[in-house]
Amino acid sequence: MSRRLAYIVITVVFANYLGNALIFVLQAGATPARIVGALACLLSIGFLQLRVFSRPSANLRSGKAYLALGAMALLVFAPVPFFGYAWGGMPGFLAGSALLVLPGRVRWFVFVGVAVANAATKFTPGISLGVLAYSTAATLVAGLVVYGLSRLPSQVYQLETARSELADLAVSQERLRFARDVHDLLGFSLSAITLKVELARKLIGDHTDRAVRELTEILGIARDALTDVRAVASSYRELSLTDEINSARSVLTAAGVEATIEADHAELSPRSRTVLATVLREGVTNLLRHSNATRCSITVNGKGRTVSIDIVNDGSPAEVSADHGSGLTNLATRTSAIGGSLLAKASPDGTYQLRAEVPADPAPEQPASRPRLIGPSIPTRFAQVLLTAVVIGYGVMATALATYSVPIGSAAFASSAVSSALIALLVLGVVSHPRVRTNPALGYAALAGLAVCVYVPQFVFHNPNLGGVPGFLAGSAALILPRWFGWAGFVAVVAGQGIIQAAFGFPTNDIAYGVMATMNHGLVLYALTRLRSMVIELHEAREELATAAVTQERLRFARDLHDLLGYSLSAITLKSELTHRLVTTDPERARQELTEVLDISRQALADVRSVASSYRELSLNEETQSAQALLSAADIDVTMRIDECTELPTDVRVTLATVLREGVTNLLRHSKAERCEIVLCSSPQLVTMDIINDGVPSSDRDSRSGSGIGNLTTRVCALGGSLDAGPTSERTFRLHAEIPL
Repeated sequence: MSRRLAYIVITVVFANYLGNALIFVLQAGATPARIVGALACLLSIGFLQLRVFSRPSANLRSGKAYLALGAMALLVFAPVPFFGYAWGGMPGFLAGSALLVLPGRVRWFVFVGVAVANAATKFTPGISLGVLAYSTAATLVAGLVVYGLSRLPSQVYQLETARSELADLAVSQERLRFARDVHDLLGFSLSAITLKVELARKLIGDHTDRAVRELTEILGIARDALTDVRAVASSYRELSLTDEINSARSVLTAAGVEATIEADHAELSPRSRTVLATVLREGVTNLLRHSNATRCSITVNGKGRTVSIDIVNDGSPAEVSADHGSGLTNLATRTSAIGGSLLAKASPDGTYQLRAEVPADPAPEQPASRPRLIGPSIPTRFAQVLLTAVVIGYGVMATALATYSVPIGSAAFASSAVSSALIALLVLGVVSHPRVRTNPALGYAALAGLAVCVYVPQFVFHNPNLGGVPGFLAGSAALILPRWFGWAGFVAVVAGQGIIQAAFGFPTNDIAYGVMATMNHGLVLYALTRLRSMVIELHEAREELATAAVTQERLRFARDLHDLLGYSLSAITLKSELTHRLVTTDPERARQELTEVLDISRQALADVRSVASSYRELSLNEETQSAQALLSAADIDVTMRIDECTELPTDVRVTLATVLREGVTNLLRHSKAERCEIVLCSSPQLVTMDIINDGVPSSDRDSRSGSGIGNLTTRVCALGGSLDAGPTSERTFRLHAEIPL
């Protein structure tokens, strides 16, 4: 949407510049030759500016761009002898285009040189300094406007691409971290369990005492591993308080504990809900492990700013300390992290209470190690500097314009200068500031101030050229007022300026110029302010996208970890405990249990490796969903026909996922496609993938060069397949991969 808005504003603003020049040409002499010549030159300037210099995908360092810049210079200066003053607004296009195309400091020298050259073409003996100053300032400001409106869409486009890549990178980093955590926490533990189980099984009968010691160590390792699984999983997912309450009721009932549960609380934030659910889970676990309770009451209460949970049972342990054991210590850390508190105590009547109190909506979390996302500071700073320069430039132009009507030392001139300065201060200090969105009263006060600065000098001195920059009032109305009211206010200010000029008896040409200038100034202010805010909003949105992608990956990891490893480690722990009891009384049964433990531990170790490896490999299903989402977000009409491919070998699925990712990436980066078709066909002998789009690159070389296609070809050929990429006879581009099964 930001790029569409930029194109609309660019088109209107440039059309007004060109239309204003045509009006002055007609005013100077409306002969057929002058009209045809002026239209040809003006349309050529508009075409070059819109189709070459203002396109985000244009290569502005190419020979084509330099050739276009030379053509622009010819169109700007060659007609001056024929059209004279009427052509005075055209050098702004050349100045802005020079900033876009030329490198380094050269562009700024050319930029200023064009403005000076434009003033030089108007120099005649006796010309006033005001006219020369206005001409120079007008060229500089118009050049900045052309440069800014042409540059910001490409900045937004580059930022979109950068943020998408950042989101992918964030997910990749999380995947690697998950794999590392799983490997470091569980790989060693399960390997040690496997070895010790094999040893203990051999020792049973002949070396029972040593077998008991080995089993004790196995139990310790299994319990630690299970704790690690819970720690990793809980840190990557949110817990549901409702689910935990239902689970607690079921577990307590199965253990023969009479449970009374009451829950009455306000809506909780996810962080508070997760902490309370963790407290409930740990409290019930401790009750079952460390007490002989027969009754338990659980109460969740709170309708204000805080919510509390109380877990009270009649099986008080022999010794109680709030800081005893890692479980309560972890709970205390979790509750204090969100501004809450934890209390664990035994009462003289033999009951034990665990109480946690947390805020319903804690302050936002501020991770100490959150990576700083750099990148958007350049375009946002650039947009602010550009907006400031344009606003000040328009103010200088308005003051210079006043010299055409009144003497420099007069009260009218002073009023115009003060009005222009106050308007610039209100626009830069209030209207364009982000805080105006959250403070409507401030915005309305700024509008009132702008109206006073615009209209009071005009009506006091009966001169519409003394009101500063009326277009800034129009643009401010569009920015501050609600949508339709804002644009209605914009139209009213623009039309009102024409009415004021007509009422003061100004000629038709001046009225047309006043209306077009007011419209242009308002649109430029609106566009530069909105596009700057869009860059900021896009930056924040991409941060949220990266966070959401990481969160989704965390949830998936937590689910896999729980499903694959939680049960296995619990079974290992229980069977090891049983073996520990049987090792002296029933060695044969103990040996049989250890055989089962060994099988479970080997399977768990294989599960660890599968979970870790799955986060290093691409998923074809996920890449398919991601491709559809990305293409839809880019306004590309996408059609997908994907055959069932769950039976394909893993290396084939990973390669196809890589082909799909690279193909979609190339499509978005190197083409202007509007439609895309992705087809995956699988048969017992062959699987093929086709990515077809209607955005044919500019040359065949562009479609085949680069390391991406070369890497894909290597991957596909390694499986005995082939890959082709290039344009087709139907004016489409096709990426075709086939792999034999």
